[in-house]
Amino acid sequence: MNEYLFTYICGVKVKDQSKIEHIYDATLKLVKTKGLAGITMNEIAASAGLATGTLYIYFDSKEDLINALFSTCKQASEQICFQGYNEGEPFKNSFRTIWHNLLNYRIDNFKEAVFMDQCCHSPFLTETNKELTSNILHPLFKLFEQGKQEGVIKALDNFLLITFITGSIHEVVKYAHSHGKKLTGPVIEDIFEMCWNGIKA
Repeated sequence: MNEYLFTYICGVKVKDQSKIEHIYDATLKLVKTKGLAGITMNEIAASAGLATGTLYIYFDSKEDLINALFSTCKQASEQICFQGYNEGEPFKNSFRTIWHNLLNYRIDNFKEAVFMDQCCHSPFLTETNKELTSNILHPLFKLFEQGKQEGVIKALDNFLLITFITGSIHEVVKYAHSHGKKLTGPVIEDIFEMCWNGIKA
């Protein structure tokens, strides 16, 4: 049965997960090439191989789509970024684990990372998603507090620490991606030590 007809008869929106994945993938590709502000629902639908009307069955607006995709990407990144993290380990070991996860996530999920960066600097994000971002960072902020109490890292505001750490990762990966450079093991270790030297007490 046609989606529009089913929706008209039943008064509900029919949602196919595979179509949502196509929509998300199309949005990520368009944001990477055109920027978040420059894309339209018509372009997203065309890139996903859907009619614009079908896209509106899934998402009421561009803002609705962006926030749904942001939430999906952010929660997926959390699962990856804290893999292998053990609160009982010495600070530097725990920090190294999270740092490598952050770096690898950005390398392996570059489109998603670019999308989330642009969302954070846009007016589109809802308060719920802003709160989600803060909550996801809580384990890392807790680790910072541990490091400061132990005198292992500089007694700086967590905002400065997270900005320095993630900012350096973002710029390195962005430069490597745009210049076709591969980040090898020894290079990654050099980058980590530079970052570590920047925050250690």
